[in-house]
Amino acid sequence: QLQLVESGGGLVQPGESLRLSCTASGITLGYPSFGWFRQVPGKEREGVSCISRIGGNTDYADSVKGRFSVSRDDAKNTVYLQMNNLAPEDTAIYYCGADEGRQPRACSLSVASMHSWGKGTQVTVSS
Repeated sequence: QLQLVESGGGLVQPGESLRLSCTASGITLGYPSFGWFRQVPGKEREGVSCISRIGGNTDYADSVKGRFSVSRDDAKNTVYLQMNNLAPEDTAIYYCGADEGRQPRACSLSVASMHSWGKGTQVTVSS
C-alpha cells in the first residue's frame, strides 16, 4: 500500500518561503500523480496544486498561482511544493495525496480523486 510522509512545514513570517516535501513508499503499480491540499479547522480540505505522472503537467488553485510551484523527483519518490511570498491566509495543515487512477499526463485538485494521503504538515504564517 502506498504510504506518504510530508515534511518541511513550520512557522514563517509573511513574505517568506517554505518548501514542503512528500516522500512516497510502497509504489508497486507505477508512479501516481500527486496533489497538494490544505485544510484549516472548520473548513473543507482544498486542492492547492497537482502534478501529473508523466510530462510534469501541473495545475494550481487560483489563490496560489504565481506563488507556489510543484515538482517531482521520481528517483527519490518525492514531490515538492515550493511556497513563496507566503501570507497569513496560507496557514493550514498541508497534505499530500496520491492519485493512482489518473491518465498519465493529467492531474486533479479534487480531494475525492486521491487514493492515499499523508498525515500532513503544519504551515503557519504569522508576524
